[in-house]
Amino acid sequence: MDIVGFLKSQFICHLLICYIFIVSGLIINFIQLFTLILWPINKQLFRRINCRLAYCISSQMVMLLEWWSGTDCTLYTDPASYHKYGKENAIVILNHNFEIDFLCGWNFCERFGVLGSSKVLAKKELSYMPIIGWMWYFLEIVFCKRKWEEDQKTVVRKLLNLRDYPEKFWFLIHCEGTRFTEQKHQISMKVAEAKGLPKLKYHLLPRTKGFAVTVQCLRNVVSAVYDSTLNFRNNENPTLLGVLNGKKYHADLYVRRIPLEDVPKDEQECSTWLHKLYQEKDAFQEEYYRTGTYPAVPTTPPRRPWTLLNWLFWALLLLYPLFKLLINMINSGSSLTLASFAFVIIIASVGVRWMIGVTEINKGSTYGNNDNKQKRK
Repeated sequence: MDIVGFLKSQFICHLLICYIFIVSGLIINFIQLFTLILWPINKQLFRRINCRLAYCISSQMVMLLEWWSGTDCTLYTDPASYHKYGKENAIVILNHNFEIDFLCGWNFCERFGVLGSSKVLAKKELSYMPIIGWMWYFLEIVFCKRKWEEDQKTVVRKLLNLRDYPEKFWFLIHCEGTRFTEQKHQISMKVAEAKGLPKLKYHLLPRTKGFAVTVQCLRNVVSAVYDSTLNFRNNENPTLLGVLNGKKYHADLYVRRIPLEDVPKDEQECSTWLHKLYQEKDAFQEEYYRTGTYPAVPTTPPRRPWTLLNWLFWALLLLYPLFKLLINMINSGSSLTLASFAFVIIIASVGVRWMIGVTEINKGSTYGNNDNKQKRK
């Protein structure tokens, strides 16, 4: 058997990447559990430690995008705004069209040094996901059930808790609430027509209450809104599985910095402002599809080495005992032992595939899907 070809095989690479991510992630989750004793003693120290621990997990995902798949990420933005990125708190509005848009958002955070402290408004189901969901719990991520009557008090309380956060952070939010599909878009535009709102071609109607509450709770803490529009060249349809397979994509991210004082304080005016913003995002999307570029200066923020170094640290720490154990098992000749080892590795791979499945568009939210609502009745 060709040993080199075997080691280079996609299956072996998948198993090793899954093994490193899951084992290191569970170790970090375990350490995070013990940091809870710091909360009543020194809350800010608890937060700083968990930012670093969270980085050890999320940076592995970014490493796969930046170094493993070699995906190119070009940033289009105003040069006057560029030097402020990473030096202020911000609310980042992302479009929600691709399976890896969250990963590109993390990549944006990483390039400007705020990945470990980045926040999101996430669905409640993700809080039960091992590794990433548990990591988010210790990062004080805002989880919601997407039922505003139940969510309002919880969301407001968690947002207000961030007002004294000791690290610079970006709060990433998908105002559309769910990933774009043609079916959801048709339903969303029927809602727009019923409410007398302008129709959008490339986005769903934004859910304004969550954004308005976020702005209200973080005003005077957050300096700006970063309106971000992500696209991929050559009609690429990127997937997390594709990244795991080492496939290279070409991302273009357009970011506008809007001072928070330009966002209205009144909830209704803020809602109107957000609808107008999405009309502008639609125009930018139209321009991109027509010309393949955005109306701003393109630049490529330099890759930082820390994502790769972090992954190499965990690889060196975890692969040696794995290979040593494997050799001992082979030498023992025990079929039961080898079968048990193979079972554990396969479970690790299945676990990562399950987490990938959570991000897939066709397994996304049923928000706004009337057919699914009818089935549940």
